[in-house]
Amino acid sequence: MKQFSFGKEEKLLRPQEFKRAMRKGEGRGTDHFTVFILPNQINKRRLGITASRKVGAATRRNRIKRLLREFFRLHKSCLPPSSDILFIAKPGADRVNYSELCEELKILLKPDTPF
Repeated sequence: MKQFSFGKEEKLLRPQEFKRAMRKGEGRGTDHFTVFILPNQINKRRLGITASRKVGAATRRNRIKRLLREFFRLHKSCLPPSSDILFIAKPGADRVNYSELCEELKILLKPDTPF
């Protein structure tokens, strides 16, 4: 698989996968995002994104999801290996630009701070 690709095998697809990540994963939050990370047994990093209507209209939710996917795609080598990563957008996340999003998530996902 290419380093900067983002294929189907790297996505959380089923509702029970999202629920398991929220229930059993370790979470952290900032003003705009909550991140849950749960180790998995399939030796792949997988991404899940949730943005409720509280975040904004559909176009704003889709934009924030695109930005989160792009962050995952470009920074997955820095993320914990073999884990399910769930990003939850909070209200106000739709006003964040990509550089602010990166700074906020890099603080959350620092490798020197254990989850």
